[in-house]
Amino acid sequence: MDPMQGRTARTVAGRLVDSALAQTGQALGAAPMERAQACLLDYLSCAFEALPLPWSEQAARLAVPLPAGGACIVGRAGGYVPADAAFANAVAGHGLVREDMHAGSVAHLGVIVWPTLLALAQQRPVSGRDLLVAAIVGYETGAQIGRAVMTEALGRLFRPTGLVGPFAAVAAGARLAGLDGEQALNAFALAGNCCGGLNEWPHTGASEMYFHPGFAVRNAMACLALARQGATGSASILEGQAGFFAAYARAPLAVELALFARGQPEIMAVFNKAVPACNFAQSPCQAALALAARLQGRQVAAVRIETTRAALAYPGCSATGPFERALQAKMSIPFGVAATLARGQVAEANYADLHDPEVCRLLAATTLAEDPAYTAAFPARQGARVTVRLADGQVLSEALDDVRAADDALIRARFLAAAAPVLGQAGAQRIAGFVDQLQHAPDAGELARLCAVPAAPEEHSLGRTPL
Repeated sequence: MDPMQGRTARTVAGRLVDSALAQTGQALGAAPMERAQACLLDYLSCAFEALPLPWSEQAARLAVPLPAGGACIVGRAGGYVPADAAFANAVAGHGLVREDMHAGSVAHLGVIVWPTLLALAQQRPVSGRDLLVAAIVGYETGAQIGRAVMTEALGRLFRPTGLVGPFAAVAAGARLAGLDGEQALNAFALAGNCCGGLNEWPHTGASEMYFHPGFAVRNAMACLALARQGATGSASILEGQAGFFAAYARAPLAVELALFARGQPEIMAVFNKAVPACNFAQSPCQAALALAARLQGRQVAAVRIETTRAALAYPGCSATGPFERALQAKMSIPFGVAATLARGQVAEANYADLHDPEVCRLLAATTLAEDPAYTAAFPARQGARVTVRLADGQVLSEALDDVRAADDALIRARFLAAAAPVLGQAGAQRIAGFVDQLQHAPDAGELARLCAVPAAPEEHSLGRTPL
């Protein structure tokens, strides 16, 4: 008898790990696999587009070259220590604030799961189908733990992505790396000691937010490696008297945690952002865009935004400025709406000028309020209403019952637009085609290699990472 069987059966972490290792693509079905492929392409789109941003550059510069057996960084040249490559890829994927979103856990799981798996897929032969199943397991683990632990009070202090990210990465990574049950449980327990990320950044606009998924991924890679070498962790890491829930929820685990127990995999509840801003700004900005098309040059005198209590409570979402950094504006629902009304578009350019006179005028004329019906529907739906009073007294209003996610066509178009300047149109098309056929690919590691830029010998020897 496996000496771990009794141990795993008695703990929540043990049951989660057993379930994670037991899942098969056939049991999951076609829809979650296709959803995972869309999330992967959108993750790569964000990583390519964010390449020149300061945080992406800073993370890539930390990567130690490893020509033989190294892992690739998206859009850059050379091979690197796998944990370093995963760190850089996680930061770049988060660099636009346009990563995928799981509202129930308030977490961005793709920027945790994909960098981990891309690095691991280059260390041992794994199929594309195995990579997708591992990804779905990672999303499921982070989403289920996040649903159980996150509250408005906790979200004011701790970053949800940083709290659940290490668990998601290890659950996905243990499966893809071929860890046995004991090793996987130990890695998972060790990951519980790596959870963190403070939510002070929305108030200051500082860049630590961009590095949260990088920290989670790098630590998860260390946990997997330590467990493989025989390091142990507390199997009661979730429900123990000084475990995860006691530490962060300040209460015992009060729900039954089980993977794939909500009727459909949690990845089906993940949506891809259309707006390059905070999750809670998505629906308000989209309602404002519909209003902007009706303004026809008429001046707005006042703006009222109604949304969920969760949106109003999350750090930075109610801020009205003044703003010193673009990240503060991307978190601010009033700024996002004001910029959309002023510019008539929802785009990265909306956050380029934080002192635009018209945006500032509209900000000063904006009120933000909770709508109880939208609150009651959250997190299954994220509704919002934007109402404007024009200078002539006319009142216009637009409402959405739920966020409008980026569809497959938009995801593909954004990816090609971001990757083509780096790898050429043919290179970008090869990656998109590989993702389309990933379920049938014998070597998933080829995807990461397709995403890298061929290195000139002298650049690689110096450890440079050119775009």
